[in-house]
Amino acid sequence: MEATEKSGRRDLLRAARRERAARRDRTADDAALAARVTALVADLGLGGGAVVLSYEALVREPPTAGANAALAAGGLEVLLPVTEPDLDLDWCPLAAPEVRLGRGAPGRADLVLAPGLAVDRQGTRIGQGGGSYDRALTRVRPGTPVVVLLHPGELVEGADLPREPHDVPVDAVLTADGLTDLRAPDRR
Repeated sequence: MEATEKSGRRDLLRAARRERAARRDRTADDAALAARVTALVADLGLGGGAVVLSYEALVREPPTAGANAALAAGGLEVLLPVTEPDLDLDWCPLAAPEVRLGRGAPGRADLVLAPGLAVDRQGTRIGQGGGSYDRALTRVRPGTPVVVLLHPGELVEGADLPREPHDVPVDAVLTADGLTDLRAPDRR
């Protein structure tokens, strides 16, 4: 797809998110996502010392504060992105935000919780357009689950999102309503 098509689709997704986010109960979503992330970590068998890439949600994004706190309370190391001037991502521990771990930190991850505007059933993720996560996801070890946190209704049904060669497919979508596994049965 041409970049202009992807940009146009991103504009529509942002407008839909503004409307959707205005109708959501952020406190309830934060609690629900924290519980669902905790359950996901348990289902994956991740315990103390495991590394989870996460992020600090912006106001219209599904909230991550509760999930990040629950992960840290469970003994997992939570790494948060720091956007560099070139829009690539460095990473810092939630517990020590002044410490920089470098762009290679995604290679340590046992689970990735990533932001996005929408995901389709083929695992195509559309983000904000800076390419930060596109680069970071190429540094994740093969087999590490990549889960995008979305609002209910942002998993695109019936149409594929524009995908470019640099787009890394994601494995699942997690909303306040539940987890949707997008991997083909042979990859589960």
